[in-house]
Amino acid sequence: MCSIMGYCGTKVDMAAFQHGFDQTISRGPDDSRVVDTGMGLLGFHRLSIMGLTPSGMQPFHLDGSYAVCNGELYGFQQQRSELEAKGYTFESDSDCEILLPLYREYGVEMFSMLDAEFACILYDGNAGEFIAARDPIGIRPLYYGYDEAGTAVFASEPKNLVGLVGKIMPFPPGHYYQGGKFIPYCKIASADEVCRDDLDSVCKNIHDKLVAGVEKRLVADAKVGFLLSGGLDSSLVCAIAARKSKTPIRTFAIGMSEDAIDLSYARQVADYIGSDHTEVYMTPENVIAALEPVIRLLGTFDITTIRASIGMYLVCKAIHEQTDIRVLLTGEISDELFGYKYTDFAPDSSAFQAEAEKRLRELHMYDVLRADRCISVNSLEARVPFGDLDFVKYVMSIDPELKLNHYGKGKYLLRKAFEEGNYLPKDILWREKAAFSDAVGHSMVDYLKEYAEGQYTGQEFEAGCAKYDHARPFTKESLLYRDIFERYYPGQGEMIVDFWMPNKSWKGCDVDDPSARVLSNYGASGY
Repeated sequence: MCSIMGYCGTKVDMAAFQHGFDQTISRGPDDSRVVDTGMGLLGFHRLSIMGLTPSGMQPFHLDGSYAVCNGELYGFQQQRSELEAKGYTFESDSDCEILLPLYREYGVEMFSMLDAEFACILYDGNAGEFIAARDPIGIRPLYYGYDEAGTAVFASEPKNLVGLVGKIMPFPPGHYYQGGKFIPYCKIASADEVCRDDLDSVCKNIHDKLVAGVEKRLVADAKVGFLLSGGLDSSLVCAIAARKSKTPIRTFAIGMSEDAIDLSYARQVADYIGSDHTEVYMTPENVIAALEPVIRLLGTFDITTIRASIGMYLVCKAIHEQTDIRVLLTGEISDELFGYKYTDFAPDSSAFQAEAEKRLRELHMYDVLRADRCISVNSLEARVPFGDLDFVKYVMSIDPELKLNHYGKGKYLLRKAFEEGNYLPKDILWREKAAFSDAVGHSMVDYLKEYAEGQYTGQEFEAGCAKYDHARPFTKESLLYRDIFERYYPGQGEMIVDFWMPNKSWKGCDVDDPSARVLSNYGASGY
């Protein structure tokens, strides 16, 4: 990961800007630079992943224009060769150095040309204006706000903007900002047309596109590792990567020592694919001690995001402290595409599709946010193969009738796509899903609930909930998380649209806890 920040005006308080920018040095500990464009500031904290030499340091500059980018531009070598044929020269091996030449050639149309997970801020020296953009899913973070003078300020995380601007909001994924407006360039959640491929063709395409998505994310000048929960999604990513790697890949799993559901499954997968595997254990004391730091680094009050982040944060902390790995591949985004446990209750295929589109549009506030913050705060970079743009566009276009659980098994299409080829043991490939926050140990969530119960009397709980109009807390746990959030992000609750919960309008989904374990169809998935 890297950190970027931009102040899009001339009346800047340099000390305040630098203080805000310094809040995310952990995203880019290798080097830092702030450039005055003459019309505003651009800042960059570097985590060296591609093009490790000093020449890859940003902001990049081209004839009075500047750019900073936190991103990975896949297949940039071809675009770079095309630009070289047009007469451009490059000083580094950094993928992001192509952005200014691309912008000069294609303007804002370039954003739709990128196969990338990115957030960037450009200063166009010819037009004297700032432009910002974010990838279609929002895998890379970007936030914005306006100071008292009405000047736009962009930054990788909300903690950069606290005290600098009024209302802080997430930059909408798949948009670019120009002339004071957010303009969509890619609406990835909405398919242009329904794909009518038969089941076998669908599964073959899922297989081929996911393999390609993993393969391109193995390319890095820094060392790569893998988070392996033992569930379907991360296991598939690791199995594909193991086949594409000449040496054993390094995998990492975390759990409570007494009841971690997935540690044994992760170990089984690691043994099967021949990875160099590391297990990390949590204690109840670790869980409670991590709660406030995790909420601060996340910038959210959402229950399921916080629960699932504690294990991810602690395993990434161990990776940072004990290894020289700089890049981690993860299994996020599969649920939004293929379904959760609760989407088994979808009344019909159109309802399933609408829910998938909603979850994909909001993903940057939940699972993607979790992966980004837990990994980046430990000076690592997250790569998400299930978020590959070609893969996502295809899966979202599949006839939703095929994605409904007609098969007695969730995520049937994904499982069947890898049924042949012996990627995974069959009992892993076809095992029911366990929620990550449960999979690291049912007791972890119980410890959190118990801790929250002790923080408020009944009267204090009622009064505490009444303080909030937006996304009002509804349990002592949710109130505790909101109160901690407000200590660090006062009055900024609208950054998160609401609590992540199953669709309460569906029969069987009107529950008061986001964990799948409260659903009637959870069954053996948690054991």
